[in-house]
Amino acid sequence: MAQLDLMANSLAGTFEMLKTHLADFSDADMLVRPVPAANHAAWQVGHLVVFEAMLCGLYAPQTKIELPADAEKTYGKEGASSDVASQFFKKDEGLALLGKAHAALVGWVKGLTEADLAKPGPAQFKGWVETIGELVLAIPNHMTMHVGQFQVIRRKLGKKHIF
Repeated sequence: MAQLDLMANSLAGTFEMLKTHLADFSDADMLVRPVPAANHAAWQVGHLVVFEAMLCGLYAPQTKIELPADAEKTYGKEGASSDVASQFFKKDEGLALLGKAHAALVGWVKGLTEADLAKPGPAQFKGWVETIGELVLAIPNHMTMHVGQFQVIRRKLGKKHIF
């Protein structure tokens, strides 16, 4: 299997893992914080939507992801402390938007060449990732970090442990 195929498969697999962790969450469960000041799953899913939609705008602009005008504020640092359910995507809505953005990014990765991986990454991520290849690897790592946080919420809710 080629390097780019492995990267695309890893990217696709992380979204499947995320969906597995949230499959039995209700909309109310999405707003549970495992400890005070920790992010709830509703904010985290929205944060991933905003992040991946931004990447689609940079690298897969043909896949327009329509977000509410206040999405960057709601799913940025300012909105992280809110527990007002109406401010956040319902679980199914957030997962649908994330699925659309994620599929577009998987398609983008599948269309890359080996030479593309050495090209500079986005200027706003300088210091985090330097190249497109590093960005491609960072996307599933970012999602996996949030999935780990969902596992803690699962435990607080008394849900079945996954993995």
